[in-house]
Amino acid sequence: MAQDKLTVAVLFGGVSSEHEVSRMSVTSVIGNLDPQRYDLILLGITKDGRWLRYTGAVEKIISGEWENCIQDCTPAVISPDASHHGILLLDGSGTVLRVDVVFPVLHGKNGEDGTVQGLFELAQIPYVGCNVLASADCMDKEVTHIRLARAGIPMAKFTVAHACEMRDFDALEARVSGEVPYPIFVKPANAGSSVGVSRADDKEGLRRSLELAFQNDGKAILEETLTGREVECAVIGNDNPIASRPGEIVPCNEFYDYEAKYLDDASELHIPARLSQEQEETLRRLAVSAYQAMGCSGLSRVDFFVTKTRGVVLNELNTLPGFTNISMYPKLMQHMGMSYSGLLDKLIALALE
Repeated sequence: MAQDKLTVAVLFGGVSSEHEVSRMSVTSVIGNLDPQRYDLILLGITKDGRWLRYTGAVEKIISGEWENCIQDCTPAVISPDASHHGILLLDGSGTVLRVDVVFPVLHGKNGEDGTVQGLFELAQIPYVGCNVLASADCMDKEVTHIRLARAGIPMAKFTVAHACEMRDFDALEARVSGEVPYPIFVKPANAGSSVGVSRADDKEGLRRSLELAFQNDGKAILEETLTGREVECAVIGNDNPIASRPGEIVPCNEFYDYEAKYLDDASELHIPARLSQEQEETLRRLAVSAYQAMGCSGLSRVDFFVTKTRGVVLNELNTLPGFTNISMYPKLMQHMGMSYSGLLDKLIALALE
């Protein structure tokens, strides 16, 4: 007897600085979900926050053209009413499309920060990825630092600044430079894909960097500059997570920023990373330890620096990493022998578990 197909709601877009990345990722995801196993309902979120069920050509998603295809778009939302267990069409019909599992191919704010995960919890629909608290805590770089320091995970020296402190920049700069030496990496506390990240070499550079960071969040993280190689591990699982062999990035830009990740394929990827066996074992162990310390489930990409002076230092966790055709997470899992389609199958199984 043939196995019944699962109905999967695939979310994409979002009110986020990573809206375009989501459209790239979801195009790859849709193309690799087995139509013999899954019935897909595509639910796109525009940059201004409109939710639309999309039934048109997948090829129109990556360009953004999809949301202008009026005949293929129906206003719709995931209903928080648990009895619906799915998507409510807002066309006046009252139609509810029942869903078995949600795959949120959303990055950054309003996608991997716990907000949309809270909606899935209210709806009582299983979903791919981390729960509300783990998503929120991994998104907030200050909270990540605090929780991982408590777990004994090595991280960069850091401090925090808030937008309101810019009213007295001299006092702010004196405090920050006393806590973290120049050059300082300045990051929005809650943003993704290196959006709003820059390096400050002096006082005026710090002002410019903070102004950039505060365009994306009201809180900024200021970290010591670590000189080393950028290495990433893919972690997958619920109660018994496993880490992939690490991959190494040689950025085409000064650091692995948004452009280097998604727009320029000149960055070099080495899978596996060029590490000693001892370094690799340390990375994989720390990746799993950090994943568990943050309460992650499903998947996360764990990013590190490998330095000559400090050894292995954790940079951050990404609970819904990029799934484009050049993204590190699926590439690392493929190196472990898991095809792209097999990876999606496994993530959906973990959601249902």
